[in-house]
Amino acid sequence: MRHARRRIVRRGARCAAVGGLLCGGLMVTHAMASEPSASSRAPESAARLAADKGSGLVSRLGTSRTAGSWIAADGRPVVAVTDSATAAEVERAGARPKVVRHSMRELKSVAQALKSAPRVPGTAWAMDYVNNEVVVQADSTVSAPDWSRMTKLGQSMGSSVRMERTQGTFTTRLNGAQPMFSTGGRCSAGFNVTNGKNEFILTAGHCGPAGSVWFADNQGTKQLGQTITTAFPGNDFSLIQYNNGENDTGNNVVAIGGGKGVQILGAADAAVGQRVFRSGSTSGLHDGRVKGLDATVNYPEGTVTGLIETDVCAEPGDSGGPLFSEGIALGVTSGGNGDCTTGGTTFFQPITKAMTALAVKLTGPGAQGQGASGSAAQNPPAPAASRGTAVAPGSAAPGSVQAVGSGDSVRLLDRLTDPANIGPGLLVIAGSIIALVATRYIRTEQDRNRYRRQYSQSWG
Repeated sequence: MRHARRRIVRRGARCAAVGGLLCGGLMVTHAMASEPSASSRAPESAARLAADKGSGLVSRLGTSRTAGSWIAADGRPVVAVTDSATAAEVERAGARPKVVRHSMRELKSVAQALKSAPRVPGTAWAMDYVNNEVVVQADSTVSAPDWSRMTKLGQSMGSSVRMERTQGTFTTRLNGAQPMFSTGGRCSAGFNVTNGKNEFILTAGHCGPAGSVWFADNQGTKQLGQTITTAFPGNDFSLIQYNNGENDTGNNVVAIGGGKGVQILGAADAAVGQRVFRSGSTSGLHDGRVKGLDATVNYPEGTVTGLIETDVCAEPGDSGGPLFSEGIALGVTSGGNGDCTTGGTTFFQPITKAMTALAVKLTGPGAQGQGASGSAAQNPPAPAASRGTAVAPGSAAPGSVQAVGSGDSVRLLDRLTDPANIGPGLLVIAGSIIALVATRYIRTEQDRNRYRRQYSQSWG
């Protein structure tokens, strides 16, 4: 009876081990089949597809027949058009047309006239595609006479201009999402980029002039690197070269607080109506919408053009921090007004424009498919589940969240236990092999012991 029980136990153990081998093999096969290729690690979101369709139609139809595009609340692309024939073309292409009074050519002419007028610090303007007008804002520092002159100029341009007074002041946010300190103040790191030889932090240009030395702590004991090039005013971006030419992680993760971060997988241009996220070392993670593009801001330090206008809040110290959505880099924090208690307007330097000017590209997975010019990666089509399906911009997420600052052993353990990787299958296979070897060894030892007992008894 005892021998029968032993045989049943051994057979059960062998069956379990063989089953483990088969299960582990299936897990490895599934993980390898579902593992994205190097060229497809920056998938298109539905918002990105909608934005690309809208901007593509605007580019094809021209500035005299269109006046910009945006993402509607239901996730569909909308294109502003100036006539019914163009509206029909847009509809046939799968987008929603909106007939407006002013073309993009007219709106750009208004923006150029504002730029040519005497500069007034504390003012800003951007194109509002949804309402088909250029919105001119003035903060609390603009005097009554200056505002009166600006208002008369706006009125002379007709219905294409809307004048607004705002609370607070338009300032650069000197003082991402990780904090950086220099003698000039405090900023936030933006994105890790490379020129193929060295690695850098791409951040705001107003954070400091070329030659500024940056530290990871305000005691000045952990030196990060030095600013090697900067563009401000006019633009608002700069490069900080790491001390040893490369960052410690070789990765591109944006810290969002709580020991977590978002993996950056690519870069693209922002779209009006898109839900976006900003992270900074002062106020942490906040979200909002893109309100306008090609914005001009007259800071006290100088004028910056070509910015992204959003209703995301920011505070001093958030300067240079990253703007992103669905794991896609969009810009770095320039400035704005208000705070994260009362809200406000924040402007961002577009990331694609900065990378092109600096001849750099994102490091890590974000470098896949990018050229040295730093242009946005050409991403593959979206998964079949999202093709042709409108997803509301409000459903957009920051991206893939992971731990920040963990050690190598923790990262390795996470990878091994992640069902999306082949690690779990390999662990099951290894455990099954050990179980087979162990059961075989136990059976051999039992047979050897029985033989010894039998042999010793026969000579007893």
